[in-house]
Amino acid sequence: MKNLYILVFTLLVTIGTQAQVNPKLQAKLDLQAKEIEEKMIGWRRHLHQYPELSNRETKTGAYIVAHLKSLGIEVQYPVAKTGVVGILKGDKPGPVIALRADLDGLPVTERSALPFASKEKVIFNGQETGVMHACGHDSHMAMLMAVAEILSKNKSELKGTVKFFFQPAEEGGLPSDGMSGAELMIKEGVMENPKVDVVFGLHIQSLTPSGKIALKPEGLMAAVDGLNIKVNGKGAHGATPWDGVDPIMISSQIITGLQTIVSRQSELTKAGVVITIGSIHSGNRGNIIPETATMEGTIRTFDVSMQAKVHEKIKQTVSKIAESAGATAEANISRGYPVTYNDPALTAMMMPSLQRAAGKENVIPTPAVTMAEDFSFFQQKVPGVFFFLGAYPTDVKLEKQPVHHTADFMIDEKSFVTGVKALLALTTDYMYMKK
Repeated sequence: MKNLYILVFTLLVTIGTQAQVNPKLQAKLDLQAKEIEEKMIGWRRHLHQYPELSNRETKTGAYIVAHLKSLGIEVQYPVAKTGVVGILKGDKPGPVIALRADLDGLPVTERSALPFASKEKVIFNGQETGVMHACGHDSHMAMLMAVAEILSKNKSELKGTVKFFFQPAEEGGLPSDGMSGAELMIKEGVMENPKVDVVFGLHIQSLTPSGKIALKPEGLMAAVDGLNIKVNGKGAHGATPWDGVDPIMISSQIITGLQTIVSRQSELTKAGVVITIGSIHSGNRGNIIPETATMEGTIRTFDVSMQAKVHEKIKQTVSKIAESAGATAEANISRGYPVTYNDPALTAMMMPSLQRAAGKENVIPTPAVTMAEDFSFFQQKVPGVFFFLGAYPTDVKLEKQPVHHTADFMIDEKSFVTGVKALLALTTDYMYMKK
């Protein structure tokens, strides 16, 4: 399987080979990307120090608005509660390109000793917690702010329009909010007026070597769905289980049964499947068999037809295992983010742009990853390319791996220039390639 995606990646590189679209403009943009580095790092450190949770990014949004307005860019705010859209119209006609960065931090208490470490505290799910940009969204914002500034300086050479999406709630809003930031932005019309033709985005990767760009055509990140299961048994004394129907025992059988969907009922050579139960609750005392048990989990898939089959098999497995033990059970599946899908033709078309921005040897294939991204909603509307930007500091030996969504997360700021150059190249090359 690994050899297959490397082969596909190599073919795309070959197919996508092109002459440099506008060498003079690209040389100027690359230079400006380097010149803005210090300012960009300053923006990132400010945003890192003052993170906000999903749908609460009011100060963050205002910070972005002030920057875009200072550049003379048309601003729409607030969008999707706390999001920002900037519209930059070039002096020449051409396509409409959307670039996206996400705004929200996570309910994680930062453990680093950085001078700009977050000290923010909030109440989340009834508990006090720290807030941290533990997934790199601060870097995404800073890079897109830099791209906006550079493109605004070169407005006379732009053939088309750029829409900057500073999107809230990528990590998911509060349960009452109902949809992600990307979904809500689309619902509120950000893909229209003017109508977007393509969308580009990136995600920093703390465990990929700094300055590398990693991507693949088709499914890059998984679709994610939520799973809630309730088992209804019959209560009894723990000393006489035969008088009841034990929902805890049945739940354990269901958990095992769900894994056979992955290992025995899914065509894993076609695409991966993950079913995880992360929470189980039942009873309150060791000598009482309770009446009910509840479980919560997550489902990850990469193929739409397999996704539908897995959902069907989960419901069947849950129901039949419970029935075989004299109980009832129901599985409720809530749709989450779709597959982050890189349009193959667009990926091939833009591959040389990424190679020029990072260096051909630094654009590498990656297998699909089972995390999910709501950037995928934009890709359902128009062709898009999403890529990973490596930010592991290869010249530093870290005591702890800077894993995403953890208190030890960290990134190498030296990678930001590569990210800016890549977004600039994608944007301007696409403009000049489209007639």
